[in-house]
Amino acid sequence: MTTRYRVEYALKTHRRDQLIEWIKGLLAVPFVLHSQPTAVFEPRPETSDQMAIGAHRRYAEIMRDVEDLINDHIAHQNAGKQDRSKLKLLVPSVGTFFTPLLLHDAFVYQDARRFISYRRFVPPSFNDIRLILNTAQVMSLVRSGPLELVTFDGDVTLYDDGQSLLDDNPAIARILNLMRKGTRIGIVTAAGYTDARRYFERLHGLLDAIYTSDLSVGQQQNLIVMGGESSYLFRFDAESPDRLKLVPRKDWQLDEMLLWRDQDITELLNLAELALRDCVKQLHLPAEVIRKERAVGIIPSAGHRFAREQLEETVLVTQKILEMSPTSPRLPFCAFNGGNDVFVDIGDKSWGVIACQKFFGGIDGSKTLHIGDQFLSAGANDFKARLACTTAWIANPSETVALLDEMEELDRLARRKIV
Repeated sequence: MTTRYRVEYALKTHRRDQLIEWIKGLLAVPFVLHSQPTAVFEPRPETSDQMAIGAHRRYAEIMRDVEDLINDHIAHQNAGKQDRSKLKLLVPSVGTFFTPLLLHDAFVYQDARRFISYRRFVPPSFNDIRLILNTAQVMSLVRSGPLELVTFDGDVTLYDDGQSLLDDNPAIARILNLMRKGTRIGIVTAAGYTDARRYFERLHGLLDAIYTSDLSVGQQQNLIVMGGESSYLFRFDAESPDRLKLVPRKDWQLDEMLLWRDQDITELLNLAELALRDCVKQLHLPAEVIRKERAVGIIPSAGHRFAREQLEETVLVTQKILEMSPTSPRLPFCAFNGGNDVFVDIGDKSWGVIACQKFFGGIDGSKTLHIGDQFLSAGANDFKARLACTTAWIANPSETVALLDEMEELDRLARRKIV
């Protein structure tokens, strides 16, 4: 009993998104009732078409119902009574919505591309719903426009894990197109460096493309890099050999950040380092401990990789220890799995995104989109960005490119009043 509990709850719930799982459960009912797996034996193609039409209708109706529940939640949210919404009762973990989600229209859009309604044996999946939610969010943003700020995670979002943003990356042309329209761009990354050269090494493809582009000086300076989640801000500078210039903290720090005491930062990082070293010892990890000004973490020794389970165990243990410390209520932090390392950063991406919004004059969360790959409830550093703005959950850099193309297409269709 204890082992089953730990496997099914302690180790798996942190890898699920409760809203997506709930919607998936709703769509499972019409799949069971309307899909016809025996149609594979039928010689008449109209049988499959009829099945798809019926499934599409029911899926779309459910998405409309969920959309209405979200609108009701937003109404309660605006009245300061979000805990009383029906959606909150059904999905207790649901958070803040910055815009409505056009789930019905988004399902129709994605069904025309993924043919979800035609499937007989595979029900609507987690990924189907994740992409529908992304489309619903983008539709809402482009219809209410303009989109003023787009922030990106780095690894696995703009480029493969541990790699760099090279000049042949297809996302670069899409980002430049956004900047031509006046959209500000922020790269909010866990990589925490005080030297612009280190960020240039990771982002040189984009930085060089901006330098040689037809963008005006003002448009070029609409690119910023927020490092260490929320610790270091750099702005594009064509005069710098590294294309970036460090912005003094006093020019972008939030008022709440001024309350973060150096003593508390040191205490929390010391405790985090002890927790990480204990995990290295207990799990026999071939690891090196890295201590920075506002972060501490472990990386694998040369020639080694950590197992996913080892990474998750280390994150969860470290996070729980820090949450129970007396320093935790006074100082936000983020413990996360970086794919082949574990780090604890001071602050988190909600603070980083809000600081970017402030730096550009106070952009609202409903006019901001954060694109990232880590939105699970624990060990994922994009998760907290949901507190600051609208978000899109992608799985790899190719999905980021597809999403940016989708934004362009939906914006064009919205202007023509098609969607």
